[in-house]
Amino acid sequence: MTTVALFGAGGKIGYRIAQHLRDSEYRLLCLEVSQAGKEALAQIGLAVTPQEQALREADVAILAVPDALIGVIARQIVPAMKRGAMVMCLDAAAPYAGELPKREDISYFVVHPCHPPIPSEETDPEARKDLFGGDKARQHIVCALMQGPESDYALGEAVARLVFAPVMKAHRITVEQMALLEPALAETVAATCIVAIREAMDEVIRLGVPAVVARDFILGHINVDIGILFGFTDAEFSDGCKLTIERARKTMLQPDWKRALEPANVLQEAAAITRGLAGGRG
Repeated sequence: MTTVALFGAGGKIGYRIAQHLRDSEYRLLCLEVSQAGKEALAQIGLAVTPQEQALREADVAILAVPDALIGVIARQIVPAMKRGAMVMCLDAAAPYAGELPKREDISYFVVHPCHPPIPSEETDPEARKDLFGGDKARQHIVCALMQGPESDYALGEAVARLVFAPVMKAHRITVEQMALLEPALAETVAATCIVAIREAMDEVIRLGVPAVVARDFILGHINVDIGILFGFTDAEFSDGCKLTIERARKTMLQPDWKRALEPANVLQEAAAITRGLAGGRG
């Protein structure tokens, strides 16, 4: 039986993973330092395993801990892991930034959720409320075998599918490609633009539009915009809208904004994330 050691098992993400793995075909060992986390695990019948034992027995170690702690913890545990074991990270930032220690006889596997897509195909109201996935709503995931024998990819994907269940497709990519997706595409670009949309909504409210009206109006139009731009409908923007977009781009976007997706800037942002810093991109 494959033994999985879950670091941060009592944390926000780790607790959900622990619930997924508790009754699986894998033997689960939970590691947690906070008293609140230990008590939460005890409520679902899970005890904490001493770290020395976990590292001695683990075939897979999942690091369900904040980005800023991954390098610190990895440097503590990797030297003590048995030959042929796997370390699984749930985000590309620390691996991409070089935070994982060098050891050639273990595998590094990186996985990250895509989160439930829009438009949503879920019919269960509870699933539609599960915005992050990993509970009721189905989602895709992206996976990368950063280091290790090709045969280890199947194990990594199998564990990852349980970690983020229910999973639809598991896309195999590289760690470099995953970093382009996040932080670059999802956070540096998409989240920043959505923050600007929210700030613009707040501004029209300040200028006199009723809040409920502004919210209903913009969310509906975002839905249409997504449908058009991502090919969910045969419709297209009106000629007037196209002209507005072209004019607005000149004032709202810097001409070189795509520099955010250049490898050097992505690496700088990933490094800043692992240090818990803001403003990583130059």
